[in-house]
Amino acid sequence: MNTTSALNTAGARPLQFPIPANVYAETVVSVKHYTDRLFSFRITRPQSLRFRSGEFVMIGLPNAEKPVFRAYSIASPSWDDELEFFSIKVPDGPLTSELQKIQVGDTIIMRQKSTGTLVLDALTPAKRLFMISTGTGIAPFASLLRDPDTYEKFEQVILTHTCRDKAELTYGQELVAALENDPLIGELTGGRVTLYNSTTRETSERMGRITALIGSGKFYADLGIEKLNPETDRIMICGSMHMLKDVKELAESLGFQEGSLSHPASFVVERAFVG
Repeated sequence: MNTTSALNTAGARPLQFPIPANVYAETVVSVKHYTDRLFSFRITRPQSLRFRSGEFVMIGLPNAEKPVFRAYSIASPSWDDELEFFSIKVPDGPLTSELQKIQVGDTIIMRQKSTGTLVLDALTPAKRLFMISTGTGIAPFASLLRDPDTYEKFEQVILTHTCRDKAELTYGQELVAALENDPLIGELTGGRVTLYNSTTRETSERMGRITALIGSGKFYADLGIEKLNPETDRIMICGSMHMLKDVKELAESLGFQEGSLSHPASFVVERAFVG
C-alpha cells in the first residue's frame, strides 16, 4: 500500500487536450494504492457542486477529444471539502487503465450533475440499516457512514464488505476504524456501526458470498442479531451485478420492497455501479 498526498503541481502532467464545455476540471490532491487492483484518490471539490451522500457522478480524464466518462460513487460525505473516490484497476479498461496512473496535481474532469438511488431519502424510517457491498461497491457507503443524517434515521448500521482477497478489505476496515475519531460524527457512531467482512478466494476467518452467509444463518449467528425483517430493517445494495441480483431476490423473498426518491420503501439498489 502506498500513498501520495500534499498537493504539489510541479510534477503534474500537462494537458494534451482542452477541457470540454460544461464539465468541472478538478485537481488530484491525494492517491492511495491498496493492492494491484484497488486504489482511492481525492480531488478538489467544485464550489457549486451539491450532492446527497450516496450519489455518484460521471468522471473522466482530459486525455482525448471526446473523453471517456464512467459513473463513480462519491465516497466522501456531502459536507466534505474534497471529493473521494474508490476505484478498481482494469488493465485494458477504457478509463481505469489510465485513471490508475494519476498523480497528485493531475486533472480529473467531472460532469456537473450527481444522481443515484443509494440515498437515505429513498428509504422509509426503521431501526437497522444494512449496507451490502462487494469490492469498490463500498464507496457510496463510505459517504453515508460519515453523514450525520444516517445516525439520525437509524439506530444501528451493519456494513458488509465481500472481496476476493483479504488485502482488498483494507479500505473498509480503515473507514470504520476511523469513524469514532471523526470530529463531526464520532460521538454519533460509537457502538452503532458493525463491519462484517468475508472473502471469496483467499482463505480468511470468514469465507463465502454474503447471500450464502445470510442464507445459511451464519451471518446472523456471527453477529448475534435477529434475522432481516422489513418491519425493522432497511437494505442498501452496491457491488457486482451477480451480487445485486442475488441480494435483491433475497430481500424480496423476505418481504422487502424496492424504494426510490418518489416512492421510499425498504431497500434500494445501485445499478450504475461498475467494477
